[in-house]
Amino acid sequence: MTLQAPPNRLNSHGDIRHVGVEIEFAGLPPHDTALVVRELFGGELNVVSPHRLLVENTRWGEFGIELDTQYAHPDKSLVDDPHAEDSEWARHQHQRRIEFHQKTRELIGDMVTGLVPTEIVCPPVPWNELEALDALFEALRAHGAKGTDASLMYGFGLHLNPEAERFDVDYLLAMLRAYLLLAGWLRDEIKVDITREMLPHANPFQKAYALKVLDSRYSPDLDTLIDDYLHYNPTRNRELDMLPLFAYLRPEHSHELLHAQLTKPRPTFHYRLPNAQLSQPGWGSVVEWNRWVEVEKLAANSEVLLARCAEYIADHNRPMLTRAKEKLVRWFRRER
Repeated sequence: MTLQAPPNRLNSHGDIRHVGVEIEFAGLPPHDTALVVRELFGGELNVVSPHRLLVENTRWGEFGIELDTQYAHPDKSLVDDPHAEDSEWARHQHQRRIEFHQKTRELIGDMVTGLVPTEIVCPPVPWNELEALDALFEALRAHGAKGTDASLMYGFGLHLNPEAERFDVDYLLAMLRAYLLLAGWLRDEIKVDITREMLPHANPFQKAYALKVLDSRYSPDLDTLIDDYLHYNPTRNRELDMLPLFAYLRPEHSHELLHAQLTKPRPTFHYRLPNAQLSQPGWGSVVEWNRWVEVEKLAANSEVLLARCAEYIADHNRPMLTRAKEKLVRWFRRER
């Protein structure tokens, strides 16, 4: 598949925009996965703990590979506590606790391997090098990694973290509007797995929020945009999670979600909707990036975007029975 260029290829510093990629799967434990990554992209293997590894100094930076559960990994706050001022006996007892804790977490990881996914967190990759990254997906497939559709138990996803072009409110609002307008199309294109639909991790935005944001009279400043998002979406479980970007832009904001352990501030959108379709040859980050680019294209075309917003609001204002009938007709046509 040909990689599609976004309408805005550079970031606010004039550099090529980057994309972070995260992928979840079963069938290949972290250590074996790390060896695959190193074989493809070089670098050095760093075993942080039995179920958490790094492949460092690759062409793009550091790959993180781990079992996707905190209970398989040592608690950093316990392990890093120096106890420098304690007596020798107290330090000895603390070291014994650490050793027991590490062994317990290793055993938990051994038991849940195959039940919880392995996750790869790729370093930020220039968007125009995503085709090279897709060699990873082919290699995972060849080594027996299993994606979302391999089992009803597998609610695995692929996440994209596209770097924002800039940070002004007009741009961010346009991106939010474009995503809200295309969310249904994206779900149809991706054919979001039923297990992932039932899990909360990539929940759609509520209609009330869409109606507020798509209204042409909605003209917030950046702080209001963030506050409204937090009011309507007090959760990380959205198909387009804006919390990492908002935490990056407003580190002093008081809302607890922007300071939660799992909210990592970064200058990116956090797009969580795609399945991990490792069973499909040719599927990878390029496929999902190309779908994301449609959101960026719509956001960049202000005239079309405003027209689409007006259509959405007008459609919502029509009688509910009429809208339900047309929705049913569209569903039958799609299923035929």
